Amino acid sequence: MTLNFERRFLIFAAIIVAMLGVAMPIALAADDNSPPLHFAGTVDIDQTRVSFIVSGNGGGGTLHYAGKSYPFSIGGLGLGGIGVSKLVATGQVYNMSDRSKFSGVYSELRTGYALGDKGSGKLWLKNGDGVILKLQGKGKGIGLSLGADAVRIAFHKEG
Repeated sequence: MTLNFERRFLIFAAIIVAMLGVAMPIALAADDNSPPLHFAGTVDIDQTRVSFIVSGNGGGGTLHYAGKSYPFSIGGLGLGGIGVSKLVATGQVYNMSDRSKFSGVYSELRTGYALGDKGSGKLWLKNGDGVILKLQGKGKGIGLSLGADAVRIAFHKEG
């Protein structure tokens, strides 16, 4: 028996809602006590995101830290979204004791001071070493984001 388009769409929507129903309580259950921010440097990022149910992004940027500039690559996968968009962002780096703590996997920070910036074009990211990025950018293109991304940042190999 074949399913008509409307029925397939409703099944697909139910699956997406169920996945969000699992992800959102986990994100909201995080500790609301935000750690103090200690400025460490700045970043510039240029990234392109392509998504259709599963999203992928890639690009690069520069970390400006302790009077030097360090190029890095940024990429990742996510769930949700439809469209193509380009992010050109600048931002501040916090809670980084040395440059080696910058590389790693970052996820969107959804608690504390990040809540005050919802809808203001700011994005807060945090890695496993506690490094926090506060990014402000201007997206170009058409995109509808439905899910959270995890991005990996790695320094370019010095040669």
